[in-house]
Amino acid sequence: MRIGYGFDLHAFGSLNPLIIGGVNIPNHEGLIAYSNGDVLIHSLIDALLGAVAMGDIGTFFPSSQKKYKNIDSRILLKKIWKKIYLKNYYISNIDITIIAETPKMLSYIFLMKSNLAIDLNTKINNISIKSTTSKQIGCIGRKEGIACQSIVMLLKYT
Repeated sequence: MRIGYGFDLHAFGSLNPLIIGGVNIPNHEGLIAYSNGDVLIHSLIDALLGAVAMGDIGTFFPSSQKKYKNIDSRILLKKIWKKIYLKNYYISNIDITIIAETPKMLSYIFLMKSNLAIDLNTKINNISIKSTTSKQIGCIGRKEGIACQSIVMLLKYT
């Protein structure tokens, strides 16, 4: 059994679409980032890599490489999952918390879970996604951005 934790935070201010968990959330400004700024998938990638002690997202997808500019983070997730799966690991469970004052995430969570289940070849009931606010405290509370935390438990095929 291997456990990994990931965290990501991005500020609002991009004219690009707001993408969280691979879901386009309409009528909201996007997040400033080198890729598409999907904080959920970025934190999940770090959790997956942490679980198998393989570094972090920047190790595999450095912002110094132009091919990652505005890339769909689901592509990055699939590449990382393939590397981990080839080491004989599978998903036991994933627990994710999105921290944002705005926009409200509830109506998008099922789509996010569906995207992750497809990309990670796991059952949707192995994935928990929750959303909370920071109670108007700090940069999140001032509606300056969105943060996300992910925890992953991997098991190894024997």
